[in-house]
Amino acid sequence: MNNRRAWVLSSAHARSPAALLPQDLAARVLDALPQTQCTRCGHADCAAYAQAVATGAAPINRCPPGGAEGVRRLSVLTGQPVSALDPQCGIEEPRGVAWIDETWCIGCTLCIKACPVDCIVGSNKRMHTVIESQCTGCALCLPACPLDCIVMENTDGSRTGWAAWSPEQAAQARERYEFTSQRRERDKREHAWRLQQKAEHKLAHLTELTHNASGPELKRKRAVIEAALVRARKKA
Repeated sequence: MNNRRAWVLSSAHARSPAALLPQDLAARVLDALPQTQCTRCGHADCAAYAQAVATGAAPINRCPPGGAEGVRRLSVLTGQPVSALDPQCGIEEPRGVAWIDETWCIGCTLCIKACPVDCIVGSNKRMHTVIESQCTGCALCLPACPLDCIVMENTDGSRTGWAAWSPEQAAQARERYEFTSQRRERDKREHAWRLQQKAEHKLAHLTELTHNASGPELKRKRAVIEAALVRARKKA
């Protein structure tokens, strides 16, 4: 059974879009998206696009990775009419996998930070490489690279949309994205907490750390540390 027939059969008993709460419809729309997290729809991720579709804030034709088949699937779920892909979001084309020319890579880590599924391996000032089996083809690493040493290689021949991307791959990509997002948020909070602890320590020992500074100079340094502390607390 091909992917399209299996998906249609699994959706045959779905409730009418009008009978669903927005959050329930958003969940179903999200399940129907390819989970590449490419942002070409104009939203931060697939979940944000699904929410916009479910609330009527976005049309169903803004996901190039899903292609024409993806639009048809969203039409079934939402009741919106099928329409051609919005060319402003891109075109339906064979899925590519990122490849890094390691002879030019300087190890800046910018592509690692840009990758939504954390499939680029490397460290600061060390060459990077892509785990091809985990790459969603989002291409977000391309503009992040200052040396243009990343290219997208066609791995699916002439296959496009859901013909080049299985539900299993979409589920795995979604799991990696959610895990990566949670880890990065945790890292941000921990970093902010460390900055907060550092600022609080400096504030508590300001006189000795400033070599007994006094008057305007002491006030200036206190103001700098207090401002840093406020920023850290907002992020923590």
